[in-house]
Amino acid sequence: MRKYRGTFYFCSMDKAIIIGICGGSGSGKTSFVKKLKADFDKNDLCVISQDDYYKPREEQFEDENGFRNFDLITAIDHEQFEADVKKILAKESITRKEYAFNNPLAEVKFITTKPANIIIVEGLFVFHIQGIRDLMDLRIFIHAKDELKLERRIQRDATERNYPLEDVTYRYEHHVLPSYKEYIEPYKDSAHLVVNNDDNFDMAYKLLSSFIKDNIKGK
Repeated sequence: MRKYRGTFYFCSMDKAIIIGICGGSGSGKTSFVKKLKADFDKNDLCVISQDDYYKPREEQFEDENGFRNFDLITAIDHEQFEADVKKILAKESITRKEYAFNNPLAEVKFITTKPANIIIVEGLFVFHIQGIRDLMDLRIFIHAKDELKLERRIQRDATERNYPLEDVTYRYEHHVLPSYKEYIEPYKDSAHLVVNNDDNFDMAYKLLSSFIKDNIKGK
């Protein structure tokens, strides 16, 4: 892969292109990926989300205050995640139970992902796990200020998911931030594209969207 004047070029078009999207909780990864899914046909672009590979709640580490920590590397079934990414790359479909954010009232859904020319692999730890990172042709890091990420997380977890505010702020301070500093932020400088999402990601999205369209045409 080569980068020249803000445009990305690939030396080989023999296989699907894997784009990794990473960033801290509240950075805007989900919104960025949702827009990609909405703007491209599923035959051209598919998404594999690391969120759907969380281990069961009872297997999650419990901290000294009795809070389950879902922001540890061990919270995710990385072996199965990597195996499924390789299946998609080998043009095999995969079926996975959608993660319901520990909501016992949520309807269980199964997601079938079919191979596509562009494969989006997204999640908190996708750059940290070397076996997954090494498969990527392009790495995109979504960045936002810490205070803004906390504000967005409160809006999402306290408002949309009905989590108690004190629970959200505790987890952010004791789980989310330490995890970000150790497993996520160190990979920012090695990303091919860093998206500043303090306000919006429009310009960066246009660049990536144009890149994807150009590579789809070349298939």
